[in-house]
Amino acid sequence: MRTDGRMPDEIRPVTIQRDYTCYAAGSVLIQTGKTKIICTAMIQDGVPPHCVDSNMGWLTAEYCMLPSANPERRSLQGRVGGRTLEIQRFIGRALRAAVDLYRFRGRTIWIDCNVIQADGGTRTASITGGFVALVDALWKMKNEGTIECVPLVRAVAAISVGIVDGRPMVDLCADEDRSASVDMNVVMTHRGAFVEIQGTAEGEPFERSEHDQMIRLAEAGIQQLANAQAEALGDRLVL
Repeated sequence: MRTDGRMPDEIRPVTIQRDYTCYAAGSVLIQTGKTKIICTAMIQDGVPPHCVDSNMGWLTAEYCMLPSANPERRSLQGRVGGRTLEIQRFIGRALRAAVDLYRFRGRTIWIDCNVIQADGGTRTASITGGFVALVDALWKMKNEGTIECVPLVRAVAAISVGIVDGRPMVDLCADEDRSASVDMNVVMTHRGAFVEIQGTAEGEPFERSEHDQMIRLAEAGIQQLANAQAEALGDRLVL
C-alpha cells in the first residue's frame, strides 16, 4: 500500500468541472487527489512571428503555481524560472497534438494552467484538464462562426509514473515524487498512441523491463483519465 492507501496501479480520484470561470472561452477545475488546477482557454487575434506567413494558428500554454499551493509560500515575483518554462512548453506541445492549427489560422489559443493546490502530477493534470478547456474553446469559436468546424484531430491526456522503493507506480503524489528513483511523464491519445514521454533516473539507471512496466501502468491510467474527459465533455468530444 502507498502513502495515501492506493495500490501501485491505482490512480487518484479524478473530477473535472467545466465552465468554472465566466470570461474564458473554456475553463475547467480539475482535481486529482489533492492536486487542484484551474485550466482556462482564451483566444486572441494574431500569431507569433514564426506563424505569420504560414496560414496557421498557434496554441501555447502558461503555467503558474499560486503562492499558497504548497505548504510553504512561494512568491510569484521575479522572472519565470527554467522549470516553469519547461512545463509550459511541455503542456503546449501536448495540446498542439490535439488540433489542426491550420483550421484557425491567424489566431492564438492560450491555455493557462493555475495550480491552486499541489500534491504531485501538476504538469500532467494541466494537460488533462487543459484539453477539456481547449475543446470548449473550439466549440465556442465554431458556434460564434469564427471557424467552420471544430479542428479537433485527437484527444490527449497525461499521467505520471515512477519507481518508488523499487516498485513501479502510477500517478505519483508529492511524497512519492520526492522519493522516486525514476520519474516519468507520459502523454497519450485516447486511442493509445504516444505524444510524448519524459523519463529520468534520479539515481540508478532503470532497466528496459521497468520501463515497460511503467508504460503499461501509464496506458491503463490514461485510459481512466480519457473516460473522465469523455464523461465531462459528452457529445462535444467529436473526432
